[in-house]
Amino acid sequence: MLYRQMGRTGDELSILGYGCMRLPCIKGKIDEIRTEAQIISAVEKGVNYFDTAYLYHQGKSEVVLGKVLSKGYRDKVRIATKLLPLLVNSRQDMEGILSTQLKRLLTDHIDYYLIHSLIDRKTWDRLKESGIIEFLEEEKRKGTIRHTGFSFHGDRNDFKAIVDDYPWEFCQIQLNYLDKDSQAGLEGLRYAASKGLGVIIMEPLRGGNLVGKMPDEVRKIWEQAEIKRTPAEWALRWLWNFPEVSIVLSGMNEESHIEENIRIAGEASPNSLKPEELALVEKVREVYGRLMKIGCTGCGYCLPCPSGVDIPTCFSLFNSKYLFNDKTVGFQYLLTTGGFARSSPSYASLCRDCGKCEKKCPQQLPVRENLKKVTRELQGPFMKPLIWVARQYLGFRRLLKSGKGS
Repeated sequence: MLYRQMGRTGDELSILGYGCMRLPCIKGKIDEIRTEAQIISAVEKGVNYFDTAYLYHQGKSEVVLGKVLSKGYRDKVRIATKLLPLLVNSRQDMEGILSTQLKRLLTDHIDYYLIHSLIDRKTWDRLKESGIIEFLEEEKRKGTIRHTGFSFHGDRNDFKAIVDDYPWEFCQIQLNYLDKDSQAGLEGLRYAASKGLGVIIMEPLRGGNLVGKMPDEVRKIWEQAEIKRTPAEWALRWLWNFPEVSIVLSGMNEESHIEENIRIAGEASPNSLKPEELALVEKVREVYGRLMKIGCTGCGYCLPCPSGVDIPTCFSLFNSKYLFNDKTVGFQYLLTTGGFARSSPSYASLCRDCGKCEKKCPQQLPVRENLKKVTRELQGPFMKPLIWVARQYLGFRRLLKSGKGS
């Protein structure tokens, strides 16, 4: 495992950070046995930075992480968690949330405390009016918070203004080779680092869009490389090539992915990619930028939708139609969102235009407009009647099998 200094904090942290937003689950709940084994294995192989948040896994991420680390691993790692602005209107709110987090995490201090998902200067100004600076300074004085930072999804100019407005020690931004000019971007990375901040990277794989199944055009570009690497390795090495990057977070929940990421994190040093390799990454970026229609990372912050729409799934299938020229997407959409795999339908046209999703979307996507595109292209006029007939038929079959229909 390679390590880099986290800005002015002086901490030497693993360049691979363990993201706890997408822990392995069984029937919608965290698989605690498997999660514990994965976390302990990562710690023993050198990962020493763990990132969670108040709302991840409906509040259970902090609880499970705390349980695992309390078994003799707490002193070997740094814990990062976050304060969500949407839940804060007063100093009392801040203190109550932090108190809950300390209890969940079974610790007396948070190593790295972030203001969660700032999207603009206006939100930061509102928090200041509510007493956020006084709260952070007091908790640092008491030792319950060691280092202060913020995560950001918004305009680059607002990012710079927030960086300059408080003596932050670190920040967290979305960055990958597809988003190098979006949000804070590479310019924001370099600006924050020049101010002495450690910089943590989230969404290095764009919510999984840069790995796994890939367009043929992309596959052919990667095949041109002299050194063969997986798409995940290309994405991670591209980020670690920048000396300004302190940590890259990965939401790891598969043992093979953990092993691969740790291997790469033991090899990827700054400025190690050759010019011709960087040129290949740029070609892949151009292809994805042309083919990808909706910039959703699948984070799920937009959920639950009051109308029941499974927004990330709708957008993922819509992107698949263009990324992979997939002719089966319409059928997949019917099966996935039609209510056959769950108790009720979750297709795009259920949207009632309330706009709550857009207020919560870190990417600031026009979610409602995009759902209308999904409706037009994936549903068609016969989908709702077809779903109704199919559900009635399946319900009748279940009734017959139970013996109640005879």
